[in-house]
Amino acid sequence: MKWKKDPYFDSIDSIHKSIQLKPIISLKNFFISSSSSPHENYSIPISAVSKKGYDFDINIKVARFLRNYPSFFEEFEGPKYNLPWFRLTQKAIELNKEEKIIYAEFEDDILERLKKFILMSGSKKMLPLKVIHSLQWYLGLPEEFSRDPLDFLGDYGCFRIVEMEDGLKGLSVTESSSDGNNGKLLSVLQKNAMRRGFCSGGANESIAFPLFPSKGLRLKQKIKDWLDEFQRLPYVSPYDDFSGLRTDGDLSEKRVVGLLHELLSLFVEHSAERKKLLCLRKYLGLPQKVHKAFERHPHIFYLSLKNKTCTAVLKEAYQDKLTIEPHPLANVRKKYIALMKESDVILKNRRVNNSRPFDSTNVNVKDFDSSDDEGPEMAEASL
Repeated sequence: MKWKKDPYFDSIDSIHKSIQLKPIISLKNFFISSSSSPHENYSIPISAVSKKGYDFDINIKVARFLRNYPSFFEEFEGPKYNLPWFRLTQKAIELNKEEKIIYAEFEDDILERLKKFILMSGSKKMLPLKVIHSLQWYLGLPEEFSRDPLDFLGDYGCFRIVEMEDGLKGLSVTESSSDGNNGKLLSVLQKNAMRRGFCSGGANESIAFPLFPSKGLRLKQKIKDWLDEFQRLPYVSPYDDFSGLRTDGDLSEKRVVGLLHELLSLFVEHSAERKKLLCLRKYLGLPQKVHKAFERHPHIFYLSLKNKTCTAVLKEAYQDKLTIEPHPLANVRKKYIALMKESDVILKNRRVNNSRPFDSTNVNVKDFDSSDDEGPEMAEASL
């Protein structure tokens, strides 16, 4: 099946700006945790962060990165030696407060998503911490979790740190969740099918995936016939034990598609970089070529090639918003992205002002770029 570009999914900012937003949020959190002067908008010298680009997944100089986002980070002259300092803008501080309130109010919801994620591992009910950390941004877990998971989860007795067979630290769930259906945990697909009267929540029921064809995407007749047969196969819940299931055949593929559907439904933007999901193969019983499942089911998933990466999107979350529950952090992330866009306007205005003829009656404030210990950088440099 040939890949078909869909302008609608390629234009969703909450998906495609998320990659840019992640290091900004990490830097914002670093300012708050490192600054000794919260009354001065969490100001820190550039030397406190200039050598930490790798920690924040920034592949350019940190000073240059900070100057790319003046709506988040404001530069000023420090108290000593005229060195550049940075502080958070008032808008960034206000959004941070809103984010913290959401974490406090919806902590149970966010941790329930984490629990479901771990329970997809089948009878083992555990996942390595390094795997959870790699998908922490998509799950919407706060940075406090990565610093000390045990301390963060201390009040929740159902989580436990364990030693795994690979010598890795893992996080296990000691009790299963229940949706009130004979003590069984149901997937989003099962809940929606039960609500519409298509199934009762029992085992081996045939549940069809909602399909959302992109405009201009046409499947060959033999593929349509195969898809009809695929839809009639029994649905295998991602929370069921998969150890006895054959790894080949259409039934196994239906379990894989169902698991990917449920996984993306738990994420903040209901999407993820496809390569980030490859670490789950061993622990969730996925085939070696699990990435092919996205390509073979273009009516369920969309693959976007923006930002020089491949992002898998769950179509249902954006085509039928009543069926997939939004993540608590989704709205505040959209506000962060809107603030990120303000940086483009600020930098554009600076370029316009700097291109005007020099006026001796209006001398510019000293440019701090030349005093940065990392070398001169242009404030309007792009990524």
